[in-house]
This record gives sequence, structure tokens and C-alpha cells, in this order.
Amino acid sequence: MQRIGVIGVGEIGRAIVAGLSGGDEQAPEVFLSPRGARAAAELSARYAGVQVCADNQEVVDRSDLVIIAVRGPDRHEALAGLAVGADKIVVNVMAGVANEDLRRTLATDAALVRAIPLPPIRERRSVTVTCPSHPVVDALFDRLGGALPVADEAAFDVFSTVTGTLTTQYHFLAALTSWAVEHGVRSDDADRYVRGLFQGLAGTLGDGTRSLEQLAADHETPNGSNERIRTTWFTSANSEALHKALDDLLAVLRQG
Repeated sequence: MQRIGVIGVGEIGRAIVAGLSGGDEQAPEVFLSPRGARAAAELSARYAGVQVCADNQEVVDRSDLVIIAVRGPDRHEALAGLAVGADKIVVNVMAGVANEDLRRTLATDAALVRAIPLPPIRERRSVTVTCPSHPVVDALFDRLGGALPVADEAAFDVFSTVTGTLTTQYHFLAALTSWAVEHGVRSDDADRYVRGLFQGLAGTLGDGTRSLEQLAADHETPNGSNERIRTTWFTSANSEALHKALDDLLAVLRQG
């Protein structure tokens, strides 16, 4: 794909543009919607191949592949009256919006693919779930850190649910930092240490030869500190509460 359009220049839209425009190979031409004008203008100024279009129709007309990255509740307003030819490829990154829902909104016979790109895609180090598998779309995300095609939207919704835990991880780290501050540690020191502590896990997570359970076991000493926190805080009740929260979110996503 040498011409890629992005409608919706929020956090994910910006990350996709940065990932596409980085690297040693020739970057594609990227056409941005004027929605999020300030962010679009900044990206256009930073990358030579990025242009801001007058409206969303121009984005579609000038692109071979169009990524729709607006907020789900805003889709009807943002996409109203848009003409998308059957020769286009449309990548739907809107959480909770099924492909058939988007097809009705666009009234198009174009190929539609759902995807879950995450912010680290800007550094090309994030696996992106896609559904259904499409050679062009999968190749695009392989370039940006890896594609993980799944067979159906039921499986896709499960991955989307897991993605909903992302900010919970940040709040967990923030809670650790706050606890340290409450016990007399300087805020800057606590923040720096907690960030470094968990950034260090990235290397071990890249070791696909060990399961996540094995990694946990390898980092524990019997009767040690890590085992104590895991067994006293992450109890069966805690685990059940997490499962219920995930089940509830999955139900919401499947309702659309």
C-alpha cells in the first residue's frame, strides 16, 4: 500500500502515522482527515509524506487503504455521506463496532477488516489483532510490529476485552508509587523506581519459550516477598472479580 488514509487523528491515529513514517524503507503517502486539526498539522509538518486533506471524502478518494480511527460513538457524524468504493480496503479500529455495523454505515462493498493497534505501534513493537485475515492489512501490521489474525469476531472481541485492561496496569503502578510516597519516599524517586522495575519485564516477556506462569514462578523464591504479595493480594476473590469485570466488558462489546 503506497497510499494510506487515516480518518480520526487521536492517540491511535497518531501512533499509526508515526509507525508508518518511521523505519528505513520508503514510507507510504499518508492522507489525514482534518478532524483533530492540530495533531494532523503537527504530523504533516514532521513527516514529508503526510498530508492533511480538506475533508474525509478526500482522504478516501486519495487512498487505497483507509483506517477509520474515530471514537465509536462519533462514527455516524464523522462518516455520514462518505462514498467508499468497492476497490478500497477499510481498516476498522473502532472498539465495539462490528464490521457489519460499519458496512451499513458506509453502505459499501469494500473489504472491511477490524484491528486493535496499540500506542507502541509508533515504535513498531506492538502486535495488532486483525479480523478477518487480509493479506494487505496483515502485511501492513507486520511492518508495524506484527499481525495476529483471528478467525472470527467472537475471538476478536475477547482480545478487545483484554486490551481494556491497559490503563488498569498504569493505575496499578501509580498505586505502588503512591504507597511508597506515603511511607516517606520522594515522589520522583518512587516514580523512577517503579517505572524502571516494570520496564525491566519487557525483555522477559519477549521470551516466548516460557509461559507467563513459568515466568512468574521463575521470579519467585519460595516463601519470599513476591510469593507473599501474590498469595495475599491476588486471592481467589480478587481473581473472580477480574473475571467478572472482563465478562461484563465482553458482553458490552458484543452488544455493539
